[in-house]
Amino acid sequence: MGEQLTPNDVKKIKEEIEYRKLVVRKKELEAVKEARAQGDLSENFEYKAAKQDKNRNESRIRYLERMLKHARIVSDRSADDEVGINNTVDLYFEDDEEIETYRLVTSIRANSMEGKISIESPLGKAIRGHKTGDRVYVKTGEGGYYVEIRKIDKSTDDTEDQLRKY
Repeated sequence: MGEQLTPNDVKKIKEEIEYRKLVVRKKELEAVKEARAQGDLSENFEYKAAKQDKNRNESRIRYLERMLKHARIVSDRSADDEVGINNTVDLYFEDDEEIETYRLVTSIRANSMEGKISIESPLGKAIRGHKTGDRVYVKTGEGGYYVEIRKIDKSTDDTEDQLRKY
């Protein structure tokens, strides 16, 4: 089963693939040619570095194409009073007696350091589709914990989100 992607995620991935094929690939091939022209390849650091950059780009293209091939497209729409993709939520963690703010995103854009949690994570799965005031059980491994949804901000702008690297 592939990753869950929104139509906008698919668009961003296709744009990155096209950019890497048309722009980056040409640049990397030119760098390899220039480094090769410098002579002895066995001790040519520039050649090795250029080859690594070229291979890294090709690997990223394959990774993204494979992701698209196996992806499941999900809707980024939700009811006005429900937690959905790209929504920012304030959650009250009962065990810690703290309120934390998260944004629910697809896994290709998840970044816990920026407060973006995946819809495929235990917390994301638990709160998606719930409403303000709902007390939700988040199942983790052998146990779990409760959170209360305190506030939902129906933001849907994901234009600034970066796709995860690997």
